[in-house]
Amino acid sequence: MRADVVGAAAPVADPLVEGLEGQTARGVVGHERMEAAAEPIDLDDVPGLDPLEPHSAQAYERVRTSGGRPSLQDMARLVSPRRSGAIVFNEVAAEYDRRRPTYPDELVDHACEAAGIEPGDTVLEVGCGTGQLTRSLVGRGLRVLAVEPGRRLASVAERNLEGAGGAEFVNARFEDAQLPDGRFRAVFSAAAFHWVDPGVGWDKAARVLEPGGTLALIQYCGLRVQAGLDDQATLLAALGRIAPELAAGWPAYRDLDALIAGAEQRRENVSEVWDWVGSQDVARAEAERLFGDVRIACVPLVAEHTAEELNGLLRTASFYPRLSPDQRHALESEHAALYERLGCRIRTSMVAVLVTARRSGPPG
Repeated sequence: MRADVVGAAAPVADPLVEGLEGQTARGVVGHERMEAAAEPIDLDDVPGLDPLEPHSAQAYERVRTSGGRPSLQDMARLVSPRRSGAIVFNEVAAEYDRRRPTYPDELVDHACEAAGIEPGDTVLEVGCGTGQLTRSLVGRGLRVLAVEPGRRLASVAERNLEGAGGAEFVNARFEDAQLPDGRFRAVFSAAAFHWVDPGVGWDKAARVLEPGGTLALIQYCGLRVQAGLDDQATLLAALGRIAPELAAGWPAYRDLDALIAGAEQRRENVSEVWDWVGSQDVARAEAERLFGDVRIACVPLVAEHTAEELNGLLRTASFYPRLSPDQRHALESEHAALYERLGCRIRTSMVAVLVTARRSGPPG
């Protein structure tokens, strides 16, 4: 297995902070502004809603008959946990677009090189959000079909790429989207593939790729290095005191050598590599037959952020609706106290990870 460290760790002036539960964000989201900007919810806006599923039937009826605006908590109950993140991000689409970072140019270039793609080639993007990766792909002359389940997210992405050419958007879950078999030179997904049902996603990604086509998965992860280690430990300790149920399942921060070594041990199955990288339940045995030539590339980064920026991140996290008002206030207060104690920005270390794999076997 080939492993490349594309960039060296360095502070970044415009803070990139690890997105909680595998997502990434930056900047400040005002809580009052989020609430004031919210519009009435049409149940059609809930990505992946299936009122016949046992876990969502009662919540569906309660929201449908309420006559008012459902809370994010109620909306999250409408769908399975794997789909709930799309609801939160779709609800804050404008802020998501304003705060979420793009991905390192060197990593995107590395993905394109690994896939052997050139300007004019057609690629698929799974879960484009508001177009953070899409813009980079279009900027490299690629023709992009972007699939996004969040109606508002897809709408913002389309506006962002208006006039740029080279991008089309499909407002659907990847599992449900009608896509041609063997059509795409590459399938990209940035901080989104773990939201896809792994019982469907790996096979479908192989199915839509042309023979020998490349799957390219990107996301930010926490990194255990000396820079920011004390601050990260303090933040996690606060989370453990205030929301132990979340802290218990928090992804482990690894050093770069451990991250790459673990990927190397799992190199025969790209889904196991991706499960390891993001500490997400996405591994499936059948992926070993579908993909080969698994490679990993990394860009380490150090983020520095204020308490206000960190609390802005918290309010855009997929788990935020599950926190009680008291827990939210307590976490934000802990972040403010740490920032005041330090007298400088809070430092955290992270790594942008790219995993590529080449379609080998025919889909089942």
